Amino acid sequence: MTRLLSFPGPLLAALFLLVIAASKVTAGELHATPAQAPTAAPRAPMMDVARAGDRIVAVGDHGVVLLSDDDGQSFRQARSVPVSSLLTGVAFADARHGWAVGHWGVIVATEDGGETWTLQRVDTAVDRPLFSIVMLDGREGVAVGLWSLILRTTDGGATWTAVTVPSPPEGGRADRNLFHVFPTGGRSLMVAAERGTVLASDDGGLTWRYRTTGGTGSLWTGTTLDDGAILVGGLRGRMFRSDDHGATWQALPLEGTESVTAIRDFGAGAVAVVGLDGMTARSNDGGRHFRTRIRDDRLALTAILETRAGPLLLSDQGVGGGGGARPPPAPSSRPPPGGGGVYPPPTAGP
Repeated sequence: MTRLLSFPGPLLAALFLLVIAASKVTAGELHATPAQAPTAAPRAPMMDVARAGDRIVAVGDHGVVLLSDDDGQSFRQARSVPVSSLLTGVAFADARHGWAVGHWGVIVATEDGGETWTLQRVDTAVDRPLFSIVMLDGREGVAVGLWSLILRTTDGGATWTAVTVPSPPEGGRADRNLFHVFPTGGRSLMVAAERGTVLASDDGGLTWRYRTTGGTGSLWTGTTLDDGAILVGGLRGRMFRSDDHGATWQALPLEGTESVTAIRDFGAGAVAVVGLDGMTARSNDGGRHFRTRIRDDRLALTAILETRAGPLLLSDQGVGGGGGARPPPAPSSRPPPGGGGVYPPPTAGP
């Protein structure tokens, strides 16, 4: 098989560069080939992580899917993945049923907690990547991607149907890149998108409307906190908060200009943020104020997950923030500038 796309590690973490590269490529010779089984799979660039019950499932480059059954202490590769394209997002409805999306519009599904995967969708005509997926339950879900691509399923992925996205407020066609879809309560969803905008749906992804945050850059990620507040972040360290379901937004002060790639609510007011160039940030007041640190290794951090031992980081160097299964323990108070790690939540521990 001819290799059509090749990305160095840091490029994989920079989602906006992925979009630029993908938007310039068309191909008609792609054939789905199984994921490789490299000996250094835990060091493959990883893009997203989710829980399948007690198991941790991470996805990344070359179709690599990593599984941990000891809360992130060690990882092994999934037994069977039918594609070798970059996987960018993963979501589980329960401990056994999960879905992952990626380049070439790939959607793969598992019914055994990530051990084996089957192909549900691939578009060989053009590399129009899917970046993110959310499942409302075991049957209903939404995937989003390049050029305002939104796909929806109501049968667990047996079929995926394109959703018509309305024209943006300024007119013209709907062509914004949609980077991250996440739930905001009930059947409501939100998508972090380009040009400082988000898309919102109150009917499980059937219809969408635009909301502006007041920013102008791309928004790469978002989450809903326990109290219902919504946080989004992206290019050049811009973050915004809404306390009224996206109707209005307030800019959040975040030190530095390192781009935000993931936001995670750890509960009890603790919110963790990671980004490019080793950026980590921590809030103890429900995402209203953050303290920022830059790791010495300056890794392109792509995702974060809470574990009993503290935050688990993913990056362009694999799981654990540097190729190992665990990040180094983070101190409980702020270190001098230049330290590494993420502030753990107060409740983290064995």
